[in-house]
Amino acid sequence: MKHLVALLLLIALTSCGLLSRPADNFLADTNQTDTTVNDGTDRGQGQLLSAFFGLDNGLPFSTNIGICPGGGNADGMPIIFDHEVDSRTLQAGDFRVVTQLGKVAKITCVTMFPAIDTGELRTALLVGDFGSANNDPPNEVKIVGNLLSLDQTINFKATQINVTPLLLGPTLILAEIVPQEQWQLGKESGTGRGSGSGCPQNTIQIVRAVWTGGVEKANSEELGDAERLLYQIALEQSDGSTQRVAPFALADLGDGDNNHLLCLAVTGTPRMVSFPAGHLVDPNHDLNPATSITVSAPALP
Repeated sequence: MKHLVALLLLIALTSCGLLSRPADNFLADTNQTDTTVNDGTDRGQGQLLSAFFGLDNGLPFSTNIGICPGGGNADGMPIIFDHEVDSRTLQAGDFRVVTQLGKVAKITCVTMFPAIDTGELRTALLVGDFGSANNDPPNEVKIVGNLLSLDQTINFKATQINVTPLLLGPTLILAEIVPQEQWQLGKESGTGRGSGSGCPQNTIQIVRAVWTGGVEKANSEELGDAERLLYQIALEQSDGSTQRVAPFALADLGDGDNNHLLCLAVTGTPRMVSFPAGHLVDPNHDLNPATSITVSAPALP
């Protein structure tokens, strides 16, 4: 979607009452130092799932307004974590981006926008100058500050990951069963970020599909019924057999982030989500390759 990274990037992405996440709680941070104190608590080690070079000098000028001052025409890179992040511990200075030639890149700000709906706080958008895709692209992202998970049990400090190059298309990076307490059945998408649509009332179970970057149709429109049918979920039945189905509805639409909710009206344990090549593009207009991901256990804070 040139939406997710141009909104994850553009605004974005790459996003506490659990059911309400007002935008004011997720303002972009420009602090170049880590302001989160290490209180000595013994915490587990988290992981970075993806660092996706989404736009090279491609963020729109509007990024400067209300999102990230100085972000217009900058680079955008969504970073995806294996746990939801406590945005109060998120500072630009928590990240270090190193280019292929070994230069430390300039980070202007970091924001959770637009992936700020309930259960989505795994994607942070880095905005800055991360090098040139042609001459010296970003190579590695490392967490150098105390950046904590939403439930305070994980510290991401010292984790690192290689950067996905600009010209590679978006892929699925996470799929998880959405716990019922996070459902917002019948919710309509709003006009602001963090306001994606909910599944229909007759939904039996929901799988959240997370992409490495924002995705949309090549004509810049939101996904529709044709794209819904391209999603395939493998369901394990009680007799051990596998049933492959498409979601009967798609949700978390209209908010410009990298998450989709796959609404199911059938039983069975979701095991795998797949999507075929060549139907969606990222903000750089790169087409997605064929992609699949194992479904994890119900989401935790």
